[in-house]
Amino acid sequence: MAQPKFDLKQHVTDIIIQEIEKGTPPWQCPWTGSVKQFALPVRHNCIPYRGINVLILWTQAHLEGYASEHWMTYRQAHELGGQVRKGGKSTPSAFYGTFERKDDETAHDDEVSARIPFLKTNRVFNVEQIDGLPKNYYAEPVPPVDLGTEPDQHLEDFFDATGISRRTSPLLRAYYDMRLDEIHMPPIETFHDAARYYAILSHECGHASGYSSRLDRLTPTMDRKERAYEELVAELTAAMLGVHLKIPAHFDQNAAYIEGWVAAMREDNGVIFKAAADAQRAFDFLVGEARFLAKERSI
Repeated sequence: MAQPKFDLKQHVTDIIIQEIEKGTPPWQCPWTGSVKQFALPVRHNCIPYRGINVLILWTQAHLEGYASEHWMTYRQAHELGGQVRKGGKSTPSAFYGTFERKDDETAHDDEVSARIPFLKTNRVFNVEQIDGLPKNYYAEPVPPVDLGTEPDQHLEDFFDATGISRRTSPLLRAYYDMRLDEIHMPPIETFHDAARYYAILSHECGHASGYSSRLDRLTPTMDRKERAYEELVAELTAAMLGVHLKIPAHFDQNAAYIEGWVAAMREDNGVIFKAAADAQRAFDFLVGEARFLAKERSI
């Protein structure tokens, strides 16, 4: 049985939407360090990639934690004296070109032809998957920068009072771990400003509100549609908390979620009503829990 033809456009769209739904769009990073988020990916000859290839390779670098912006084919690596490591998976990149096809009615005339565009898939590897290349191809990871961003004690007290466990480590990822019922945050000092830190923390608290011992909204087996819906609930919760706690909004960041929301709302025009109701319940729970625990501690 023939294998289905690889659909590059669908593949790229699926991966980017998946990362947006996770709240981790590959072109945005509110903290410093990790992969060179703002370095344009380049070919083996240092010519920058353009267009969709920038997003494709940024996304893959984001997913795999690659620090280098250099990408090349298996053959190019071999010609440079390198060897792709065993088991290394390639990343599809797009190559646009044209070929000439002569018009049937004027085939006798060499000067009359049509230029037909085509899209081809190239398979490339990041240099961090390749051994033996010249040293100049390898990049050192960018260390986190201490920007001097300081915590806001009023906000710290509020989030502590929710009773939701929070862990900080040098790992430059923010996420809610449902298995441990714990939020992980990068150090606040690596964020460009405190507002971004607390906005993201609010979003993760939105997720945590759905834990089984709280509002019981989350399940380990959620499909993509359900995860997209959960991202919408968490972001609406964060927006409500932002107003309540006077955290300045960053609409450029919030806009990253819109694509997933629009798709969900096109399928069901009642989804925004349901999400707003779930967000209101999450907001009420978090604020109420914070007030209750704060009152208990003051007694």
